[in-house]
Amino acid sequence: MRHRVHGRKLGRHTNHRKAMWRNMAIALFTHNQITTTIPKAKSLKPFVEKLISAAKKGDLASRRRVIKMIGDQIMVKSEDDPGITRNKYGEIVSGPRVVKTLFDEIAPKYADRTGGYTRIIKLTKHRIGDGTSLCVLQLVGDEDMSAPQVSGQYSRRRDKANKRMEFAAAKRKGGSETATAVAEPVAEVAEEAAPEAAPEATTEDQSAAEGGEATEEKSE
Repeated sequence: MRHRVHGRKLGRHTNHRKAMWRNMAIALFTHNQITTTIPKAKSLKPFVEKLISAAKKGDLASRRRVIKMIGDQIMVKSEDDPGITRNKYGEIVSGPRVVKTLFDEIAPKYADRTGGYTRIIKLTKHRIGDGTSLCVLQLVGDEDMSAPQVSGQYSRRRDKANKRMEFAAAKRKGGSETATAVAEPVAEVAEEAAPEAAPEATTEDQSAAEGGEATEEKSE
């Protein structure tokens, strides 16, 4: 029994789970929102809100506690981020730090709030691999947004999966579709040939009629 057992294990041991929270929190502070599964979002929400509450204090002890929990990595929003400095080998040398951004930019926005710094918005789409439900975890502050705006490039995986399903459905139907596909061009050819035959028959009838009239004149 799970009496008085708090939190979700998410199929991971303690160190793995803390590393996952750390990486997801850094991604949330970098992009202001992330797309993940509902259980992960619910387990990450209190972890992120504790970090923001500590950052609101702004003292040295809180800064050290935040660094202990998530580190002080360089925030990379994209490969072409102008705030990132790289060396000749392409390695990141300097850039905006996540703790400084959290203390100087994110935490001051919630100075008048006592909690509830994040929101979870459920999405209608599902993950391709196992079909689990997805959601958007985002920082509160964009109340004018009518719908969650998921960042990142468009993925072609879902289109490919839909094409495979359509192809498999067509193969399961078998010869019925093939017979229909063959019959339709034959019918079209017959319809096109029918109007062409009519004028030929009319010409033959006219020539026969003219021949009959000439025979009657000779007999007279």
